[in-house]
Amino acid sequence: MLLFFLILVLGFFAQYIDGVLGMGYGASSSSFLVATGLVPAIVSASVHTSEIFASFASGLSHLIFGNVDSKIALPLTCTGILGGIVGAYFLAKLPGNLMTPFVGAILLILGIRIFLRFFWKKNLKLTKGEFSKRFLLLLGFVGGAVDAIGGGGWGPICTSMLVSANKTEPRYVIGSVNIAEFFTTITTVFTFGLIIGFENFLWHVTIPLIIGGVIAAPVAAYTCQKVPPRILGTLVGAILITLNTRTITKYLPKMLRVEMPIKLELIVIFTALVLVFLITLRYVGKNFKGKTSFSM
Repeated sequence: MLLFFLILVLGFFAQYIDGVLGMGYGASSSSFLVATGLVPAIVSASVHTSEIFASFASGLSHLIFGNVDSKIALPLTCTGILGGIVGAYFLAKLPGNLMTPFVGAILLILGIRIFLRFFWKKNLKLTKGEFSKRFLLLLGFVGGAVDAIGGGGWGPICTSMLVSANKTEPRYVIGSVNIAEFFTTITTVFTFGLIIGFENFLWHVTIPLIIGGVIAAPVAAYTCQKVPPRILGTLVGAILITLNTRTITKYLPKMLRVEMPIKLELIVIFTALVLVFLITLRYVGKNFKGKTSFSM
């Protein structure tokens, strides 16, 4: 019963982070489960099964609160489905962490770019123009494939790329990415079921993840609507930097065959503390009050 409750809480916080920032459900829950020694393919399949319900609740909540742009959501959905099929197939054939360090490096660069853009500029104006369909279709395929292979990645890739372009408010990006994720996840789970068998899914883990995620979805969508876009964008950048600092410091020494002079946990904690300090200073400090508005 205690394990059930702990996983339920994990599902709640994973979905709350994902619903507010457009990323984090698969990455956070999969990282925790893989760390316990479970097989990556089975973890990814089980997490994606729970994500069907969580992403449905999240997508519906974002739709109700007006955070969805169909011009973004539809192209992402179309190719995200195809990418999910390809990624699920290859995960059953290849090591799940093969692409992790390379994806981590790209996301770290994007995170720094997003953080600096939203953190420093006083009057952040949207650039003119819309996302091209070709770009959205390609992004959906890559996001779906990486998400299935790594047990998470749809949000970090799709949300970070779209937010960094600064063509629409972050809440529309987050809402659109969340609702597209629902359809992509269904296809990924079905593919996993055909390859490894639905009976091998971790149902004792999946069910509490579902309950926690469904509870958190409407709360997260409401939060996303109310948080000022400047703060939302800054938080997206901060979480990308923190998560991918951990990824790079974990895999880079192995690739270069060197030993880290200090522990991985200390690097991640230091990075997180620096970001928290900067964000607090920027948005809570007396010298910065009243500067969280989004100028159009």
